[in-house]
Amino acid sequence: MLKPLLLLPLFLAGCASTQPVMSPLPTASVSAKVETQPVVTVEDAADDPAIWRNAANPAQSLIIGTDKRAGIHVYDLQGRQVSFTPSPRLNNVDLRDVGGSIGVLVAASDRQNLAQAQMALFRLDTDARKLLPLVTLAVGPGEAYGMCLWQRASDRALFGFIVLKDGRIDQVAIDTNGAIPSGKVVRSMKLGTQSEGCVVDDRTGILYVAEEDIGLWKFDAAPDGATVPMAIAKADGKEIVMDAEGVALAPSGTDGGYVIVSSQGDNAYAVYKLPEANYMGRFRINDSAIDGVQETDGIELMLGDFGPDFQDGIFVVQDGDNRPATQNFKLVDWAEIKRALGL
Repeated sequence: MLKPLLLLPLFLAGCASTQPVMSPLPTASVSAKVETQPVVTVEDAADDPAIWRNAANPAQSLIIGTDKRAGIHVYDLQGRQVSFTPSPRLNNVDLRDVGGSIGVLVAASDRQNLAQAQMALFRLDTDARKLLPLVTLAVGPGEAYGMCLWQRASDRALFGFIVLKDGRIDQVAIDTNGAIPSGKVVRSMKLGTQSEGCVVDDRTGILYVAEEDIGLWKFDAAPDGATVPMAIAKADGKEIVMDAEGVALAPSGTDGGYVIVSSQGDNAYAVYKLPEANYMGRFRINDSAIDGVQETDGIELMLGDFGPDFQDGIFVVQDGDNRPATQNFKLVDWAEIKRALGL
């Protein structure tokens, strides 16, 4: 039986300020194949996932998920927690394989100081399957909220984008050549109201950002690029029911594929085809052997073979209502989503 659409208290709601409404558009149904162990803290705690694919043994890939009240978890593809690193105020997370002595760099928005945005950096020890703290970089005044990385295709230069709660976006050039990474803010951009979810297309250098009550925008991610955003989709109660939350990519070819947005207000996900960002449909993760998903904050998608359960790719989402347990993350087969939407 599907869980009712309830307006939870604000500390649970993940941001919605009005009673959610259901989009009138057709919405496909898919099921989660795996769920992670719940996070350790109660209330609104789990937030954002990232995926590391083990190229040598895809079935041994890892899911990284933040508990914004306690720290950061590492899970295997069966949903079992394999390690936990305490850090009490991490929000969004992303990763890139930068090579060298660091290998896989994990970055998270750090909200320990609500007046000073910070970026926490870790090294993922892929053998021990745990995160090792490296450094916390000061970014600028304001409350850090969203976080995503960009590894520029032309020269592999690494940049982080911190989305502040007031809609400002600070771009940080990250230098990983030393034993301890360093960072420098190279420019700032601005959306009008509260924003969080973001993702950058490494191929095209396009930054996608969700402004919660407004919709999805894109920017030129180049540090010398234009700072004026271009609108992609509105949170108008149809394609996206506000809040617009997490954003993820399914790249294909040089500039094709899909961008996906969490339509938190009606527990769904909207899909847009690249490069034009044409609307393709929407779907929900409903109850099956594993409970369905409500009020999703962060999402992540990675294509490729992840073993028998996820042969085409894996879609990971935060579940804002995993009662009677605390919040967790759900894993969905990308092939099932494509079938459901006829992609």
